[in-house]
Amino acid sequence: VDKEVGQLLKRRRKTLSVSQQALAGRLGITFQQVQKYEKGANRVSAGRLRDMAIVLDVPVSYFFDGLVSASKQASGPLS
Repeated sequence: VDKEVGQLLKRRRKTLSVSQQALAGRLGITFQQVQKYEKGANRVSAGRLRDMAIVLDVPVSYFFDGLVSASKQASGPLS
């Protein structure tokens, strides 16, 4: 999940032509931390994910929409 969230973060950042340095500056973190998030090496907290969604102009659900449906298909309905 961390890697998939990181890939979506990177895709959106690149779509907006925002550098890792610029994103990091807007978030108040280092660009190395952005790199770690994008690689899935570090887990993104809920608060940081909200901040990223605001900066990247997407709903927080952007980072999970595909994951939720894939998870439901893999596990099936709860009984």
